[in-house]
Amino acid sequence: MSERGETAGKTGASRRALIAVSDKTGVVGFARILSEVGFEIVSTGGTGKALEEAGIPVTKVADVTGSPEMLGGRVKTLHPRVHGAILADRRDPEHVRQLEEHEIVPVDLVCINLYPFEKTVAGGASEDEAIENIDVGGPAMLRAAAKNFHSVTVVPGPEHYEGVLRELEDGEVSLETRRRLALEAFRKTAAYDAAISAWMAEGEPDGEPDGGLLPDSLSLRYEKRLDLRYGENPHQRAAYYSQGGAQHLLSGVRKLQGKDLSFNNLYDVDAARKLLAEFGDEPAAVIIKHANPCGAAVDRRLAGAYRKALDSDPVSAFGGIVALNGELDGELAAEIAEVFTEVLVARSFTPEAREVFGAKPNAVLLEAGDLPRPDAVQKPVTGGLLVQDADVTEDASGYRTVTQKEPTDDLMRDLLFAWRVAKHVKSNAIVLAKEGATVGVGAGQMSRVDSSEIAIKKAGERVRGAVAASDAFFPFADGVEVLAEAGVAAVIEPGGSRRDDEVIAAADRAGVAMVFTGRRHFLH
Repeated sequence: MSERGETAGKTGASRRALIAVSDKTGVVGFARILSEVGFEIVSTGGTGKALEEAGIPVTKVADVTGSPEMLGGRVKTLHPRVHGAILADRRDPEHVRQLEEHEIVPVDLVCINLYPFEKTVAGGASEDEAIENIDVGGPAMLRAAAKNFHSVTVVPGPEHYEGVLRELEDGEVSLETRRRLALEAFRKTAAYDAAISAWMAEGEPDGEPDGGLLPDSLSLRYEKRLDLRYGENPHQRAAYYSQGGAQHLLSGVRKLQGKDLSFNNLYDVDAARKLLAEFGDEPAAVIIKHANPCGAAVDRRLAGAYRKALDSDPVSAFGGIVALNGELDGELAAEIAEVFTEVLVARSFTPEAREVFGAKPNAVLLEAGDLPRPDAVQKPVTGGLLVQDADVTEDASGYRTVTQKEPTDDLMRDLLFAWRVAKHVKSNAIVLAKEGATVGVGAGQMSRVDSSEIAIKKAGERVRGAVAASDAFFPFADGVEVLAEAGVAAVIEPGGSRRDDEVIAAADRAGVAMVFTGRRHFLH
């Protein structure tokens, strides 16, 4: 009699399920029902013990392989009687013949979840502890079962138990479901390997082969965090994914009210929070429209910062994203509520502020602290990904005045403020600022002169005595001449043009102070 016949004779089971899980959520109930519908349960270590304690008949893996667990549990399932049983394609007569020849009972269902590697390293584990939580047998069995989905059902997590049991009530799991579960299993193992390689890379210096920020190959893991209301347009579906277990855009963010977020909402929230982070704890407000700041300001009080930011471009502020780096009180909430605002971000909201916006249930309120600064920035392109270091935080180091006229201390403060804002404006970018607030922004033009003229138009009379920041050098003197003619008092730019001398001379003729930073801030 074959081993399958012997097993069936002992247990009454006609099918075999291999169960070995780290996350034991729901596994007892899952295994109990499998046993009741005719599965023999084969299990290992802690999983087998938990099932036996629950009164579920269990066959130990060691009894199947004829070999004990070895090397402190590192070797349990790495055996032909396990992997042959999983990988045998029942459609292939030769595979079936070889199973019978070697008296291997095929496995019909594999339920595996992996050692909690990410949770372990997130808790500050030592290198030895982290390494012991790198699963070897689990991914091998998941991949084997997923590869053989025509013959085997792979169950890669507790979230799939209910669906699998529901189909088993009708006799068997459908091929369509088995294929879908196989895809989920491969995604799990790919993500698991990506997490391990990312951890291993943390100790590699940048520039080393296969290590650092720009390795020879790049494996990224993304998890869905949120289904979005729609994409850039209502006919496009969208979701938000975060990279692995890293801090991300919505880390520590609490949604207090409002409709579901859209693709554009989150893109703008990202732009708002990144710009807000430039100002530290100084009371600051930014207003974002189409990922560009239409207003930004700092002040001694948060309300003052918001008013100055709104004054920058009250027309464009309609339907924008407002972000504050302090607590929103009822008085300021009432002011903000007078302008249609899609999303409002603040570190906290007083009960009075919540009450004000309770009358506007569609407005999204997000309670959020500081945005984590990434080490790298990734931009998708067709069929690939561009990766670069994150841009630097500006602190005036290395700046130099290149004109005869030196900027006053007040002008220098505004120049640094404008330069920080320009870093977050789409290129070509010109930012006009005065007294810690933007007064005109020109964004995304192919010509720097066009950006200058747009910013001047937005500023109106406020341009006189304002400062200007240009995210890259002026290739010709015409941009500076346009700004000087409008009344700009000082300009900050990277420098580095072949015509820097002409640009500086134009500033000197107009009596405009000019500061070179030595680095540019293109944002495409």
